[in-house]
Amino acid sequence: MLQQKLATIEDVASIAGVSIATVSRAINEPTKVAEETRRRVNEAIARTGYTSNAMARSLRMRRANMILILAPDVGDPNFSNILVGLETEASKRGYGVLIGNTQNDPTRETDYLRFISSNQADGVILLTGHLPFGYGHDGPARVPPMVAVNEPVPGDQVPFVGVDNLEGARIAAEHLLSQGHRRIAFIGRSPSREVSALRERGYRAALSDAGIGIDPMLILDGDGTTESGRQAAEHMFVRDVLPTAFLCVNDATALGVIIALIARGYDLPRQFSVMGFDDISFASFVTPALTTMKQPRSKIGEAAMNLLLAMLEGRPIERRNVLLRSELILRNSVARLGSSERDLSVS
Repeated sequence: MLQQKLATIEDVASIAGVSIATVSRAINEPTKVAEETRRRVNEAIARTGYTSNAMARSLRMRRANMILILAPDVGDPNFSNILVGLETEASKRGYGVLIGNTQNDPTRETDYLRFISSNQADGVILLTGHLPFGYGHDGPARVPPMVAVNEPVPGDQVPFVGVDNLEGARIAAEHLLSQGHRRIAFIGRSPSREVSALRERGYRAALSDAGIGIDPMLILDGDGTTESGRQAAEHMFVRDVLPTAFLCVNDATALGVIIALIARGYDLPRQFSVMGFDDISFASFVTPALTTMKQPRSKIGEAAMNLLLAMLEGRPIERRNVLLRSELILRNSVARLGSSERDLSVS
């Protein structure tokens, strides 16, 4: 039997009645080609079997058109809309995504990164806040194209896309100040986490600009969980140093603070104001509904994928670090501080 001749891009162009360049654009940049032209090109590809041949060439070029996304916990409410933005932008550009749920386990990270070493994925989106285990220790040459999202990787080796955490926290603290609060606690200090450190700096900057000294007794550690927020609020009462408002490093921490205060019988926000950061899904459903800073998560995902694909495709990169603005969302957990003394006798 005679071996069937492999179809070429010239065959597709001839059948579709267009130029070779148009066929290439229809495959690689379909949004730049008229719908009728795309239809003729796609029909010609189907008739010739050129798609499978193009895939074979892609393998020979060591390109998979797949992006690996590493996340510490895909159930984190911060990540869902970011993942939607990442996948949406990848799909527009003809790429697929592989999601690796690392659970902060170095072994799992190493397992997922085999997609890179075996040429099954071309680049990596990091939601972990650190370089993958085993990468970067022998210099930049060993690091595949990567973009960090939501939490920057220490150093300047990996481009970052996320919100301006310092400015967002400054806006949050300024809102509390505008409501008359002067004793504002910061809950969730974690110097080892870049996001927490930046948000603490924004809090400090706002108070400093307002001429208010920083009281170290009003700054408590936390790991960003609801339980850490609850424990921090309880610790405030043990210290017997109470603020009028709590600025929390994120919404989960704020929920823990609210739980602790309500358990003690306090009326929120009349007796204490509580503010979060992120605007995750439950923020509008707790009582009182949480005033917070909203992250534009879908836009973050889209911008991060666009940056990574620009790196992969050799396109010019305007900025290695893309910081988007967070939005102040006003709800019911923050109230103006009254002129009279608050009754804190409830226990």
